[in-house]
Amino acid sequence: QVQLVESGGGLVQAGGSLRLSCEVSRSRFSINTMAWYRQAPGKQRELVAAITRYRTTNYADSVKGRFTISRDNAKNTMYLQMNSLKPEDTAVYYCNAATIESNYWGQGTQVTVSS
Repeated sequence: QVQLVESGGGLVQAGGSLRLSCEVSRSRFSINTMAWYRQAPGKQRELVAAITRYRTTNYADSVKGRFTISRDNAKNTMYLQMNSLKPEDTAVYYCNAATIESNYWGQGTQVTVSS
């Protein structure tokens, strides 16, 4: 059973920074695209950033210039560096990983930005 374990969430003041990590384990296949999604209370889950195996990246307009996604293929780990955080970034952040077999989700990590 493929497992995704997220870490790094927490409470931070506006303007602060956090770094999220997502480690994928027990995958029989190579991890292709990895992505971070987030879901705020009462809102739909939305894509924050994605990165392919070859490190092509894509960002939501709302986080461009503030967030940076990266990955270490040898460690099957993905990161999200979040700078200049805003209260509207408050959400549960989910890790997603795709292989040729299926699409997998982490359990989510809470990020709360106070004003």
